[in-house]
Amino acid sequence: MKRLGETGLSRQGAGAWRHVVVEKPFGHDLESARALNAELSRVLEENQIFRIDHYLGKETVQNIMVFRFANGFLEPVWNRNYVDHVQITVAETVGVEDRGNYYDKAGVVRDMMQNHMLQLLALVAMEPPTSFQAEAVRDERVKVLKAMRSFKPEDVLKATVRGQYGPGVANGQAVPGYRSEPKVSPTSNTETYAAMRLEVENWRWAGVPFYLRSGKRLTRRDTEIMIQFRRPPLLLFEEREAQVEPNRLVLHIQPDEGIEIQMKAKHPGPSMELNTVKLAFSYKEFGETSAATGYERLLYDSMIGDSTLFHREDMVEEAWRIVTPVLDVWASLPAREFPNYPAGSWGPAAADALIERDGRKWWLPK
Repeated sequence: MKRLGETGLSRQGAGAWRHVVVEKPFGHDLESARALNAELSRVLEENQIFRIDHYLGKETVQNIMVFRFANGFLEPVWNRNYVDHVQITVAETVGVEDRGNYYDKAGVVRDMMQNHMLQLLALVAMEPPTSFQAEAVRDERVKVLKAMRSFKPEDVLKATVRGQYGPGVANGQAVPGYRSEPKVSPTSNTETYAAMRLEVENWRWAGVPFYLRSGKRLTRRDTEIMIQFRRPPLLLFEEREAQVEPNRLVLHIQPDEGIEIQMKAKHPGPSMELNTVKLAFSYKEFGETSAATGYERLLYDSMIGDSTLFHREDMVEEAWRIVTPVLDVWASLPAREFPNYPAGSWGPAAADALIERDGRKWWLPK
């Protein structure tokens, strides 16, 4: 970056523009993120910097704002009065593959949660922007992060879980544990799984927990956002087992992109039998499209100067403010039970206990 400034390649003028795309990681903790932002700002204006996050370029992620703000029936129920909780899952079946050198220094919180997953949370929880101009949208996203408290050390032990996969079976084949992967330390304390309970402390979301979980070598590959609504106040059909299941809105981000609403309906016949039915939309309904990673859209946006779907300086620092205390506690208290989940499972038992303490269960992607 310093060389771009010294050679004048970063200077704009005479109708020319200079945009610089910066790939994550944007630092490895709050202090290093601030240092990186300071280094960038010495050479570039903020409107020249495009901190890229390919998750924000995926169609369903972009559709969150359209789905929320272009459909009038959603806004009245998109709040603590009607939403019971939100779950965001990023599950991968692969291990670290050939990325052991990087991953053993990063772990899943730095690799997935600090960037991708907190931005998904911000899109779900943000207030309606005054317009779809880049800064208006990014202002609302960063407000969500600012409304989340930093973890205190004692909170880390109660509201977070970490895991590391051991040997197991994935896709019908035996696979090694993380510590046996290439370029990984045989005594590694790096987490390959993490789960967190977070809250957005503002008027809309106070008291609504947001549960995040992500891991490698899990049962299946899925990235989903599940919004679970509160049950009706009067259970007219409480003797019917089906009534126990609440309504859900599920945003499928990968591998199959789409949106579904789960609701109750009567099964045809003489008895009052309730079934869960789905109102579903899939991007496949638009016809076959070429496979996309999200980078395609974002690289185009960086060239035309649209920063809506990119991280801003304050977003990066707020996200690190949230997760750095977790990383600090984990670094000071090495995990004694690693590995604590077999490859091919849904993660450590402690993650189930985390959400079950609140009387809830993890939504299993279907």
